[in-house]
Amino acid sequence: MPELPADLDETIRRALDEDLGSGDVTTDSVVSEELEASGAFVAKASGVVAGSPVARRTLAFLDDVRWTQHLDDGGWVDPGAVIAEVAGRARVLLTSERVALNFLTHLSGIATLTREYVDACAGTESVILCTRKTLPGLRALERYAVEVGGGVLHRAGLYDAVLVKDNHVAIAGGVAEAVRRAREGTGLSIEVEVETLDQLDQALESGADRILLDNPDAELVKRAVDAVADRVPLEVSGGMTVEKVREIAPLGPLLISVGRITHSAPALDISLDIT
Repeated sequence: MPELPADLDETIRRALDEDLGSGDVTTDSVVSEELEASGAFVAKASGVVAGSPVARRTLAFLDDVRWTQHLDDGGWVDPGAVIAEVAGRARVLLTSERVALNFLTHLSGIATLTREYVDACAGTESVILCTRKTLPGLRALERYAVEVGGGVLHRAGLYDAVLVKDNHVAIAGGVAEAVRRAREGTGLSIEVEVETLDQLDQALESGADRILLDNPDAELVKRAVDAVADRVPLEVSGGMTVEKVREIAPLGPLLISVGRITHSAPALDISLDIT
């Protein structure tokens, strides 16, 4: 199981502060302080669970809550499945419910969509990568959910890998010059984004360590795979639907980067049913 981010507590605290503010006026008015309650996180749709430890930690921020896990992250649920049972002070469960569910449904949605893309690569050597197209402040958690869904992590940010994109190439005056400058300025491996076979040849000749082919159709992918001939890893990106992945994955091995698994994943429908 992938590791949760080191700043998880800080992320949860920000989310709770945003929602709770000066206090839960509804719950504090309606529910007595000493009342105990129990409940269950129940799936309302099919998908991959991700974020149970985050939801558990969210509830624990306000008070001790008894948590019984029924299905670990990475497991598949169908409607009606119980992910976890909880028990504790009713006020705590009600006040932290929405934040815990926001984390759990969002991360499970990412893991579910990632799994769909990973399944589209089944029987091939191609893999699904995440991108930097993440919600601000939630990248580490979203990357965790991608791994839970079976995806592979790309660079975490601008600091840990070089990716020379089209605007870098335009400013530098060409692929070769952009790679040369990057090589002189950093000891990191260098990936170059290209859109044509001519640019791909330039990237290979300039010594790029990895090539990203942007917005290709299947025919261009075929020709690029032949041109690269396993000399460097070949990544493809842009408009990658599940159907398109099924079409191009067998042409690889390819690194298929998909922004929508993080920026457009629908939340998995999960509720906290309290008794």
